[in-house]
Amino acid sequence: MKRNLSFILIATVICIIMTSSVPSKKVDALIQNHKMAQVAIVVKDIDKARRNWAMVLGMDLPEVSVAKSHPSRPTKFKGTPSSAEAKLAFFNLENIQIELIQPLGGKSTWQEFLDTKGEGIHHIAFMVKGIDGLEKRFEMQGMPTDQNGGWDGGAYSYINAMQMLGCELELLENYGSN
Repeated sequence: MKRNLSFILIATVICIIMTSSVPSKKVDALIQNHKMAQVAIVVKDIDKARRNWAMVLGMDLPEVSVAKSHPSRPTKFKGTPSSAEAKLAFFNLENIQIELIQPLGGKSTWQEFLDTKGEGIHHIAFMVKGIDGLEKRFEMQGMPTDQNGGWDGGAYSYINAMQMLGCELELLENYGSN
């Protein structure tokens, strides 16, 4: 009898230990998608940067596009409308996208980063759903929106997570994928 009771006790403890060590996804996580979509680098000269990255990666030079405010979701920097523009170039790797950003003018998180820190990694990005609600949830956690805006079929939001996470986060939402 003692032997059976000891066995049951040991088996119970083992089950508790095994189930408590299994990582679980928190339902209330701010970011549900745990696959990073992008790393972005702010640069002074996008042509030089894309040539260097193309050489390092052994890839063709990507096209350069210009990001501007969009009428469906105008650009705002720290809550104020902004005429911010930037040149963008993208390297699509197997597991992540590298975005190069050269600010062209107007108040923006890109220009602020370049002015205060110089060239470097500006943000990491995640694909999300319900971007407006997420901005509010991040704000409630002490991480305000630095800049947001949109494009045909999507929206972006830069969350200032420097104090909490040591980096800026970008939330990306493609409306067609919802």
